[in-house]
Amino acid sequence: MGVVLRNLQKVVPLRRARLRKDAETLRHILGIQKFDLGVICVDNRRMQKINHVYRKKNAPTDVLSFPFYEDLRPGKLPCQLHRDELNLGDIFLGVEFVMEQCLEESLDLHEALTVVTAHGICHLLGYRHETEEEWTEMLQRENYILREYNRLTGRCLEPLMKRCGQDR
Repeated sequence: MGVVLRNLQKVVPLRRARLRKDAETLRHILGIQKFDLGVICVDNRRMQKINHVYRKKNAPTDVLSFPFYEDLRPGKLPCQLHRDELNLGDIFLGVEFVMEQCLEESLDLHEALTVVTAHGICHLLGYRHETEEEWTEMLQRENYILREYNRLTGRCLEPLMKRCGQDR
């Protein structure tokens, strides 16, 4: 069980070993090491297509999550019955989109990808940000995850989340 990382884009040079290690650290923080996690890195063209098909938004975005367990309540771990159910789902990272944001805001790409991965994992675990209440709950969870991540790694990451009315 672990992180399956696929880099399907060639636009942005990516340090896959670091991203995989950071995803493993996030899994450890959340106590979900026994669950498999797919992380797929894509360019703007592919992310726009996926976003259009699944969310009816014809634009690229930073992250899309596809949970294995669709009706999880936030903060509850899945109750799997069989080995093949030890899967959280897949996160698609819009690496090119994130890189463009990093250039605009002078952020480190790999740090931003770690934050976006944490956000995606929260979605796989049932967190949403459609309402102000959900947004607050998810932001609190991301803050906790990143505080623990910072404590373990010596880094200083913060959530990139926007208010619930803004698109992510």
